[in-house]
Formats: sequence, C-alpha cells, structure tokens
Amino acid sequence: MKYTITAKQLELTDDLRLYAEKKVGKIDRLFRSDSEAFVTFSRERGRYTAEVTLKNNGMFYRVKETTGDPFASVDSAVASIERQIRKNKTRLGKKLRSGPIDWSDYAPVTESGEEEPEEDLTIVRTKTFELKPMTAQEAVLQMNLLGHEFYAFRNSEAGGAFAVVYKRNSGGYGLIEDSEK
Repeated sequence: MKYTITAKQLELTDDLRLYAEKKVGKIDRLFRSDSEAFVTFSRERGRYTAEVTLKNNGMFYRVKETTGDPFASVDSAVASIERQIRKNKTRLGKKLRSGPIDWSDYAPVTESGEEEPEEDLTIVRTKTFELKPMTAQEAVLQMNLLGHEFYAFRNSEAGGAFAVVYKRNSGGYGLIEDSEK
C-alpha cells in the first residue's frame, strides 16, 4: 500500500504517522491489488479529525472521523472504512453478479459482528428534461430558485459540456463538469 499522510494545523509526529500506517495497512488485506491511502490529520478547537481515503482498482472509499484524540480518530476511521468496504462488496456481489468490476482484485472477506442492512438500489422514478445551456452562476441561481441540492445543465462557458452544480456540506457550491467535449 502506498501512503500519503499530511497534517493541517497540527504537527505530525513519527508516532502518529507510524500508528496511522499500521492501522490503515491492515485494510490492505481486503484487496488483492495494490492500493493507495491518503490520510489527513487536522485539529480544530481541541478536536482531532482523521480523514482516510483509499483508492483501489478505480474505487474510492472515504471516511472522516473526529474525536478528542488523534489515535482514536484513526481507529474510528479504519473501523468505518472497513465497514464501508464490506458493505460495498456484499452489495455489489449480490446485485451485479457480473459486470465492470474485476472480482479477482478483491480478496474474500468474512463478515464479523452485526450485518448492516442492505440498501435497495432500485430506481423508483425516472425523469427526462432538456438541459439548457447556461453559465455556472445562472445554474446556481436556478438551483436555489427550485430549492434543490443539485442542478444539471450544459455549461455555455465550457463549450456546452454536461455539468452539475451542487450545495457543499461545508458551505458554498461545487461544480462537476464532463471532461469530454
């Protein structure tokens, strides 16, 4: 596993770095192919946040945990990300039996503890509409007028590429654009 460990508003000690590598490294046993781990530590108002992002075979898993101790934040994040990986593997195994995922890249996982309820992936409504060319600012205004969390449109500033604006949890807005024009 390849690690990238960073710290914001916090001095990263060797003990914390080694602890994070050791704990996050245990997740590597769930995958057969090599993966990348991005761990970011931050401190705000005496609370420590550990954000762990794993990339394996084109799939991303991300968790953010905040506690009063940086080591406890790593433990919580690793437990949460393991749950996410197991849940995702179970769901994909049941729903997609075959398809775009190369199952040979994943090691078999035994369930330990309680089984989480599985989400239903059934599409219950389909909506069709014409995507209007507009700027990102116009799309944000339209999204706010409709009271939606996101809005799809054709970005006139990017040559009519498909784009989506959305409200970010941390405040402000985000823009997702199609890279192919």
